[in-house]
Amino acid sequence: MTAKDVSDFVRKAEAVYANRLRAELEPDHMDEFVAIEPETGDHFLGRTLSEASAAARKCHPDRLTHMIRIGHSSAVHFGMYLG
Repeated sequence: MTAKDVSDFVRKAEAVYANRLRAELEPDHMDEFVAIEPETGDHFLGRTLSEASAAARKCHPDRLTHMIRIGHSSAVHFGMYLG
């Protein structure tokens, strides 16, 4: 997959989330994870990243999915908190 392919894949998945899933998922699934298969629009929820990913792989074993943490700008954050 080229960098452009990855960029297009992420853009499509994030558009599915923004246009179709955000309003549906954020009220009841905040802080959970959603795996989105952008070509079909299929999505899979999990309380953990692993749960959402496993559900997606079960349905689409040969496809990539994009992971989003519901209500956040990224799925995971690595870093230090200085508070």
